[in-house]
Parts: sequence; C-alpha cells; structure tokens
Amino acid sequence: MADSELNLVYHGILLPKVIHSEESLKYLQNFQFKDDDVFAVTYPKSGTTWMQEILPPLLNGGDLSSVETIPNWDRAPWLEETRAPVVLDKLPSPRAIVSHMQYNLMPSSFFKSKAKVIYVARNPKDVIVSSYHFHKMVTFLEDPGTFEEFTDKFLSGKNVFGMWTDHVKSWRNPELGDRILYITYEEMLQDLREVLGRILKFLGRELSAEALDRVVNHGTFKNMKTNKMSNYSLVPDDFMDNKKSHFLRKGVAGDWKNHFSPELDAKFTAVIQEEMKGSNIRFPWDEE
Repeated sequence: MADSELNLVYHGILLPKVIHSEESLKYLQNFQFKDDDVFAVTYPKSGTTWMQEILPPLLNGGDLSSVETIPNWDRAPWLEETRAPVVLDKLPSPRAIVSHMQYNLMPSSFFKSKAKVIYVARNPKDVIVSSYHFHKMVTFLEDPGTFEEFTDKFLSGKNVFGMWTDHVKSWRNPELGDRILYITYEEMLQDLREVLGRILKFLGRELSAEALDRVVNHGTFKNMKTNKMSNYSLVPDDFMDNKKSHFLRKGVAGDWKNHFSPELDAKFTAVIQEEMKGSNIRFPWDEE
C-alpha cells in the first residue's frame, strides 16, 4: 500500500491513519490540560509502553490493579490518537497521558497549565532498529524495505512522526522550566528504582519502600512482556503479526551493533551530529 494511503499529514508530519484521524487531531488541539496531569512524551520506540506501565501505579500509591486489568492504551492513552476522546475525559485525576507529538504541536491549554512532563529519550540507533522490526510486524505502516533504505528515510524525516532530532530539540524548551524531567531509556534499564525515585520526587509524591519495590518488580521488561494488558497480544493479528516479531522484542541497549555496518554507523552518526549542532544537548551514548 502506498505511503499516502497509510498515513495522513499533520503540520508536515506523517501519522498512521489507523490510529489517527481528523477528529482525534481536533481533539488534541482543543484538549484541556489539568494542572495535575502527568504527561510522558517520547519519540516512537523510546519507552512509551514502559511509561504507561509505571506511571499509573506511581500516581495511585503503588496499586497495580490498573496495569493488570486495563490495556495500556486506556490506562495512559496517547493524546493524539483516536482512543483519546473515548477514554481521556473519564480518567480520574491525576491522569497519566502519553504522546509522540513535538512541543510546538501541543494544544494551547498545555502552555497555560502546570501539567508535569517526563521526556524519555533513547539512543536513536536503537530507536531505528526497534522501529524497523515494528514496521515489519504491523500492517498499518509502510513496508520498511532494507535496513539501509529504512535508515535513509529515518535520517531525512520521511517516516512517521518526523525527524528524531526535531523531536528531541523541540522539548528542550527553556519555557518549560521545572515542569519537565528528562530521563533516558538507558537509565531505566540500568537502575529502574533510581529513575522511579527521581520521577516521584519530580511529581512531589511518595511511596513506601514496599510499594516502590512492587512497581519496580512489575515494571521490568520481562514482566511487561508477559502482561497481556501491555504486550499488545490483545491486538488482532491482521494489525500486528506477533509471528513476525513481538511488539516487546528485546528491551535492551546496544542492539543497533547487530544491525549497523561500520559505513552505515559513520553515516548515521555524522547526520545526527550535524542536526544536533549548536543545541548543546548531550546524551550518555554520545560519549560511547
């Protein structure tokens, strides 16, 4: 199927039609943020499902019932997707909301509110590997072609949700002040408990050591992978073919080394560095 049949264009960014519509994007534009909303923002394949797994129990005293009984797209819905108008206004406060949208595409109510933002970044080389396998398993995205072809699209922003560098830079906006916390996927892999402690402090909330242990244990990749409310096994095979690849595939850092040739690595690194020049944004993987 042609790219134009699969995606719609919103402010120059491609969005999959199967989960976005003119109506859902109108809902995004008119959405009213509450001051106690907690908003997790990611570029796709950077830890969104993880945030949907840990934020609800962090916000309700460590209670795991929601992550064990409610699909992640209903417990912490995407603001821009078609499911949002159905469930978001019914969620009790404080609401956990996720998004893949850039900062400049937020509704006007966001800028007037005190809603807290958690931005999760991931090494773009691992992002593209995860995205490549995701494209191969789903029917509502364009066939990725070879890994090299897919990389060229990614670097030129001709993929869903646009340029990774644009996304990252848009959310490093000084106007957000202390409303935003920056974490990385790699930090969560390295020490999830420490990161959850940071999130709790940022949100001005506390959990008992026992409750925090519960959330940390439940939030491991291994446990998420077996949780049918989080692993997308509830989605019909004609949308996601789990025989081709699991939605939650590996959950590791550094898998890109199994996919990139030295030449592709050099090309990818050069383009990303050029795009990020002058931004003064540094990530742990930049030092590797």
